[in-house]
Amino acid sequence: MVALIELIVRAVIATGDRILVARKPGAAHTFLPGGHVEPGEPAAAAVLRELREELGMTGRVERFLGAVEHGWRTADGAAHELNLLFLVTAPGLGLATPPVPREPHLQFFWHPLDRLNDARLEPWILRTVLPGWLASDGPGWASTLAVQ
Repeated sequence: MVALIELIVRAVIATGDRILVARKPGAAHTFLPGGHVEPGEPAAAAVLRELREELGMTGRVERFLGAVEHGWRTADGAAHELNLLFLVTAPGLGLATPPVPREPHLQFFWHPLDRLNDARLEPWILRTVLPGWLASDGPGWASTLAVQ
């Protein structure tokens, strides 16, 4: 088994007291829109590309919010990813216009920012840190891995 650390970009799209989250049909947890960074691709460009692919929309990166290191156990061993979060504005996307996925394996919906536990947002540490990151000016850092 080759050990890999995946580099993921996530878009935080907020409207009022709600943020856009995604779910795979039948899954119990949610996640922020986004996906993998391609080799040689700037992270800010990757998050906008992922939004075009997933929702067919354009957006604008407002600022870098922070990074989340996330690790978990799998049947094959351990998985590890680094999530880079960007605050993104998306003209034409709001509470009155439900997001329509372009990929059949995704569903999108607006969820209250103060009830992220109810949405089972992953990585789980975002449930705690994301509201503070949105309210602050500086980028944040969080990890689900214990420091030995």
